[in-house]
Amino acid sequence: MRFLTRSLLGLLFMALSLGLLAYAGYTVMQAAEERAQAGDRPRTARERVFTVPVATLTPGAIAPELVTFGEVRARRALDLRVAVAGRVEYLAPGFEDGAQVAAGQVLVRLDPADATAARDLTASDLARAEAELRDAVAARELAREDVAAARDQAALRERALVRRQDLAARGVSTDAATEEAELAASSARQSLVARRQAEAQAVARVAQAETALTRQRISLDEAERRLADTVLRAGFDGTLADVAVSAGGLVGGNEQIGQLIDPDDLEIAFRVSTAQYLRLLDTEGALLPLAVDVSLDVSGTQIVSGGVLDRVSASVGEGQSGRLIYARMDAARGFRPGDFVRVAVHEPALEGVAMLPATALGAGDEVLVVTAEDRLEAATVDVLRRQGDAVIVRVGNLAGRDVVTERGPMLGAGIAVRVLRQDGAGGDVPPDAGLEAAGSSAGDATAETAGAEGSEAARGDRAGSDTARPTGAARNGAGAAAPAASLVTLDPAHRARLIALVEGNAAIPAQARSRILAQLSQDQVPARVIERVEQGGGGAPRQGG
Repeated sequence: MRFLTRSLLGLLFMALSLGLLAYAGYTVMQAAEERAQAGDRPRTARERVFTVPVATLTPGAIAPELVTFGEVRARRALDLRVAVAGRVEYLAPGFEDGAQVAAGQVLVRLDPADATAARDLTASDLARAEAELRDAVAARELAREDVAAARDQAALRERALVRRQDLAARGVSTDAATEEAELAASSARQSLVARRQAEAQAVARVAQAETALTRQRISLDEAERRLADTVLRAGFDGTLADVAVSAGGLVGGNEQIGQLIDPDDLEIAFRVSTAQYLRLLDTEGALLPLAVDVSLDVSGTQIVSGGVLDRVSASVGEGQSGRLIYARMDAARGFRPGDFVRVAVHEPALEGVAMLPATALGAGDEVLVVTAEDRLEAATVDVLRRQGDAVIVRVGNLAGRDVVTERGPMLGAGIAVRVLRQDGAGGDVPPDAGLEAAGSSAGDATAETAGAEGSEAARGDRAGSDTARPTGAARNGAGAAAPAASLVTLDPAHRARLIALVEGNAAIPAQARSRILAQLSQDQVPARVIERVEQGGGGAPRQGG
């Protein structure tokens, strides 16, 4: 009886063990099937919200700057040339490149021996011409007296002839005496003509002597000038340049031996396009006297000067285009002719415009505007100027609207966004605000598993974890690197929620979790870290159905 009872109990325990083993196997198989079915079940992606930096378009007045480069030139420069040939007898002390000279200072003196001899010879010729003139004047006076005497003698002979003729008519004088009187009168008249001819010759001689004297005086003046040309003086206060002469050397006539430049009277010559030139004209086509800023970078130190537009070149120039404009410099201290400088022309102010980063502009002058439903819509703006990494646009009907300052490949019309402002206080985002969400890959728009999200969050602040994607400016050829991410100030409730999400995500490694929690505990947190933590959902798998 005891044996039977023990046998029945053994069979009962065996049946219970087999039943438990079968139930366990069935449970394992069912779990494996559910897991396999769960792996094949399609996931439902939720809409992704991108964080975008924005700027509010507020119409105002902006004075554009036309930035170009030009060359400093001297407004007053003098080529130092000697008018006559000769040997250099004297050079001013310090006659060399860069030396300062004063107006009227003797710079170079040539050997004056030849010029002095020529001057002395001319002076002697002048004295001879003066003597000749005096002799001619005296001869003219004698000729005039001789003419007067001949005229008196002719008158006397005429009276004697008349008297003979009266006597002959009364029969007192003979015909021979009358003929003799007639011959004497005729001879007197002939003598008067000869004396008048001599007087005319004397007058002509005086005129020739006066002409010769004038020529000799001119020759003497020329000789004096040649003698004076042996001395070269400074025409104004300035600085010497390109000096090419030494004491004792021979120089030729009109040979350039240096240059004198006024370093305080400089100007800038720069070339602009025809379209830019038209913006610098008034309604009558005259060049506006606009202010300019001139800067020269010298080993990290900038030399700055102001100026004003002065004139424009009369011709374009062979092989050139645009217009060559000259600007007068106000303070030329530190600048020298030949410097290659940066020129910024302050154009007249534009009304009703706003300035945006160039990264906000897309193809066809299109910008993305945030609607009241926090979605993007495309709008076309009128671009008036391009100012480096910024553009000046006409506001128009976009006044007061928020415009995305940095476009990304994932942004477009209809995309849901979260507006990001400077310090989270509604201010305008600076031009270098990052747009990490917009630069992410298209695969990020689909749902990921909890483990993948945790790994991505853990890599949020790891250096070199994300490939820098070009912003709009880089795609447009600016070549600028992707800007740093923006910082956001969190309120306590938002900060606590993010910390709870990170602490609840078991897939994040301990070291990465500590690093993310340290970032979240700071006053300002990178926007990309906030976005990744929020998209991770605290580690819960985002599965559909």
